[in-house]
Amino acid sequence: MRKKSSVDSKSYYKEPGPQFDKESPFESMMQRFRLAAEILKLDDGLFQYLASPVKQVIVSIPVVMDSGKIEVFEGYRVIHDNVLGPSKGGIRYAPDVNIDEVKALAAWMTWKCAVVNVPFGGAKGGVRVNPHELSQSELERLTRRYTANMLEVFGPDKDIPAPDMNTNEQIMAWIMDTYSMNSQRTETAVVTGKPVILGGSQGRKEATGRGVVTVTLAALSKMGLMPNKVSVAVQGFGNVGSVSAQLMYEQGASIIAISDLSGGYYNKEGINIPEAMKYVKENKNSLEGYPGAEKITNEELLELDCDVLIPAAKEDQISRHNAGRIKAKIIAEGANGPVTANADTMLDEKGIMVIPDILANAGGVTVSYFEWVQDRQGYFWTEERVNRRLNRMMRDAFDNVYGVSEKYKITLRQAAYVYAIDKVATTLKMRGIYA
Repeated sequence: MRKKSSVDSKSYYKEPGPQFDKESPFESMMQRFRLAAEILKLDDGLFQYLASPVKQVIVSIPVVMDSGKIEVFEGYRVIHDNVLGPSKGGIRYAPDVNIDEVKALAAWMTWKCAVVNVPFGGAKGGVRVNPHELSQSELERLTRRYTANMLEVFGPDKDIPAPDMNTNEQIMAWIMDTYSMNSQRTETAVVTGKPVILGGSQGRKEATGRGVVTVTLAALSKMGLMPNKVSVAVQGFGNVGSVSAQLMYEQGASIIAISDLSGGYYNKEGINIPEAMKYVKENKNSLEGYPGAEKITNEELLELDCDVLIPAAKEDQISRHNAGRIKAKIIAEGANGPVTANADTMLDEKGIMVIPDILANAGGVTVSYFEWVQDRQGYFWTEERVNRRLNRMMRDAFDNVYGVSEKYKITLRQAAYVYAIDKVATTLKMRGIYA
């Protein structure tokens, strides 16, 4: 069983401004960052340096629409840190994206890269737009103009974008082509998450879910549980959730519940995951009406009596309002931020091992790193080699974080932040501050 944390949740480094009951992504990240800084007894100057983004860029993106009318969109790119190497992070297209959200996600990327020992810093980008309201040609023009506005930011040795919410491998292909045309050479390494034919990596689509399962199996081993003897509930049946469910099913686990936007589906005897995935494919990518389980809500799924809970849907799913009713022994965060900071202590007091997002779902950025390496070498690996190296790096990362948690008698989340921040801070001290 996990030891209860020896560090309380009181903030050590104070941040001015009002406190809200609903935590913003940035404040959630900062609460955990402050606590890790306290554990490390981090110098205040280093704290301020690591809490501040290196660069924030806001651009206007004029686009000639199919109607001939000009519309102007706002785009963002935040480089949080580049101490360990070129910055890395996705680009999201959403009508409500804003600079504060992008700042929080960029910081998360810094710690995520550090915790899995990938030589990248953290970055994130976004465009305030509803991509579903754009035609394919409008989407291409938007993407190419955003890329053109970021030519001084992007680069295979500077800042490397990737897909995120509402962006995909086609959009990455347009970014790569626009950058290459302006550089007057084909530069595949400027972006990851590309189609395989353009220098993308085998195994990239399954990488995040595969990483979730690798660290979950490592956690089960620490708790003395066999994979073929445990029950699993998975919230979210998109790319990450479905791959996680499939791989745990292949390990012999009983997947008692899955869910998507249509709701949750529960079968205490276990759900046939290949059958469920086939149903989704044939049913307009939805579980709606799935006959192999009884209907429950997404909220009820979280509170099921199970050994492993994998929240792989949205952020803020487990908070102080429902944390007391969670019965899982292990929570593996497939999504970003599914557990709010104010729920951490409650879960710890219940003895629940939470594998934090910056560790659990770092398989995606790990294989993005592999893609970048392959592009730089001009030599591409088999999917078997990609998966083998991913499993090794994720297992090593879990062992490192678990070791820190044992050393300081803290939770895995606190340990992941301590490990990542210590690595970046130590590297920064070795490099020094250029003046």
